[in-house]
Amino acid sequence: MISTQFIQSSPYFDNPIEDELLIDYLKRHIDLKYQNEVLNNLEKFSKRIVNEIEILATKAENNPPKHIPFSAWGDRIDEIEVDHSWKKLEEIACEEKLISLGYERNQAEDSRLFQMAKIFMFHPSSAFFSCPLAMTDGAAKLIETYGDESLKEKAFKNLTSDNPKNFWTSGQWMTEKTGGSDVGISETIAVKNEDHYVLHGIKWFTSATTSQMAMTLARVVDKNGKKIDGPKGLALFYLELKDENNKLNNLEILRLKDKLGTKALPTAEIRLYGTKAKMIGATGEGIKKISSLFNITRIYNSCCATASYYRLQNLATNYAKNRIAFNKSIISHPLHYKKLTELKAKYQSCFHLTFFLSKLLGSSEINKNDNNEKILRLLTPIAKLYTAKLNLNAASELIESIGGAATIEDTRIPKWLRDAQILTIWEGTTNILSLDAIRAIHKDNALPPFLDLIDSLLIKQKEGYEKSILELKVKEFKNSVNEIFKENNEFIQYKADDLCFTIAKLISALLMLDHANFYHKKGHYLTLTKIFIQQPWPLLNDSTETKELMKLSNTLI
Repeated sequence: MISTQFIQSSPYFDNPIEDELLIDYLKRHIDLKYQNEVLNNLEKFSKRIVNEIEILATKAENNPPKHIPFSAWGDRIDEIEVDHSWKKLEEIACEEKLISLGYERNQAEDSRLFQMAKIFMFHPSSAFFSCPLAMTDGAAKLIETYGDESLKEKAFKNLTSDNPKNFWTSGQWMTEKTGGSDVGISETIAVKNEDHYVLHGIKWFTSATTSQMAMTLARVVDKNGKKIDGPKGLALFYLELKDENNKLNNLEILRLKDKLGTKALPTAEIRLYGTKAKMIGATGEGIKKISSLFNITRIYNSCCATASYYRLQNLATNYAKNRIAFNKSIISHPLHYKKLTELKAKYQSCFHLTFFLSKLLGSSEINKNDNNEKILRLLTPIAKLYTAKLNLNAASELIESIGGAATIEDTRIPKWLRDAQILTIWEGTTNILSLDAIRAIHKDNALPPFLDLIDSLLIKQKEGYEKSILELKVKEFKNSVNEIFKENNEFIQYKADDLCFTIAKLISALLMLDHANFYHKKGHYLTLTKIFIQQPWPLLNDSTETKELMKLSNTLI
């Protein structure tokens, strides 16, 4: 009997080194004297991703962490058991210098670009081990900037080590029951005890709880035993999870969180009851000090969201080429390739914004420049909110483009949608980040250097349709911003997200056009730029209508 059973071939992802945009970008922006070293390293790393790391990630996601509160005989031990594959991912991250590259700075100002290229390749196959790496890098940056010699000698050396035996990762313990983003109402208290502090309180959401150390905020108690209220009472603290006897540092793991996504990543709720800690800086400087950590973790978030976007887009395109419907591959149907092309254009906007920031970060660490610092301060929260939101929307669209098979857990495709939602929340939601960007404009005067940046990018582009459109958009943006910032603070906040998405689209479009003109022989870059700028732009120049809607909206909730 002849079998007529049809079996659809599964989509597969291309070797990450085959991402044309990544390689073209690095060939253009990495100094010639480092290019061979960087590209050869990435070539070897990509083989390791396909042949080793991807397999480990699958095992880690299939064997999520477990909380073991008690020993067989009833002792409180609070162990978090992770699969061997998770530990192996940590070793590989260390061996591949995913943190130390950023601090050895052997490629000078291109070191961060090299590092983020590796994070971009690693993240989709890492089971979200990129999360502890982000916090580790953030902690290293914080200690490098504000730490004393003892912290630099011990913690910093371990965080930036390329030896798995010495390598540490770091947690970031911010979120409490009182709220996530509003750290000013933190209830964790810090009491002075001779040469150190002891912390008491509950941290509701602590990622990477198997790390050796953590950075956290706590409210200082004064000499009279009274808590100092508000942000003025907050200080930043460094703590190690275990003491010199390898026992937990007076902390109790209450439970592991059963999250929507990032299933392999251990995230816990913990209670501190006299946890020994060291203050970094002074009372009242907590939020200011920890912002240096956030700047790093938000760039990581942007890189990971963009990398996730690329992987799922890669799978969906591969599937579309091999899936036959109505006598031809579905990628040949106009509506299908229209959708995939629009999504690819948006992906490239995320890529350019993220890697521009990575390059700017590297430059700022080598050559201090106030204007670059201000641009970083403005664009970092914007890049995080923009890439996370576009990745979430793309995950939904791309899964839909594959169809019913993409909803089946065995395909390992549904996780991309769950993880995409996590990326919109971690390190700040869209609203919180929008307000952070507004603060950068108000407090850091970040708008003038940004306007200089977009003018300098625009002026060097060759004449054509794309430049003329962007000239108009830049003019509209400047006029709208002037009008918005004449209004009261409530109105500015109401428009903050539109403003941030406009800034993201504007700088991304200019960076895309700049790249397309540089690689003018590769016409698809210009085509994607044209598609991107023709898609809808957020509305800014509608002040009268917005004021009416703002009044009406306030009555609806």
